[in-house]
Amino acid sequence: MRDTPMVPCALQAWQASEQELRGYLRKRLQADRDEDYSEDLLHEVFLRLMRQGGKFCEVDNARSWLFHVARNLLIDHQRRRHPTVELPDELAWDPPDDLAPVDSLVACLPRALDCLSPEDRDALIHCDLGGLTQAEYAAMHGLSLSGAKSRVQRARSRLRRVLVETCGVRFDADSGQVCCYVPPGGE
Repeated sequence: MRDTPMVPCALQAWQASEQELRGYLRKRLQADRDEDYSEDLLHEVFLRLMRQGGKFCEVDNARSWLFHVARNLLIDHQRRRHPTVELPDELAWDPPDDLAPVDSLVACLPRALDCLSPEDRDALIHCDLGGLTQAEYAAMHGLSLSGAKSRVQRARSRLRRVLVETCGVRFDADSGQVCCYVPPGGE
């Protein structure tokens, strides 16, 4: 880590919370008989604070930020400590041989998205893949709802064209659903 001077707001937050953080970490690790590790985690919280530099001054609630980091470090520590158990073979899942055509597009979709403009890709990633509503997308980008709906519809249309051209996707005329997918070079 490069030598970075302590930002005054970070120093103040650290001095106000260090003892409370130490107690929090010790208490949580006491059950694991791993109290010594609390100092390591406390040190890691401090390092993450230092890495924030001047950006830390923009944090609304410094104490909350520090405890959030400490909590995440505790969770990571607990995950590493707990052994994993392998599942028996009879519980393993084998994908069916007859996957729906749309399920086999996983390899093609990223390539098709890369062929779109950044605006189209952004609309599809947020609304269709990310679960954002079109109203939320409109608010995020300062668009009217109808403007956002138009943008998403145009992006879907362009994606459909790219899927046909580059991925060999065919759509059922009646339902509009993917019916066939022949990867390039495949039969």
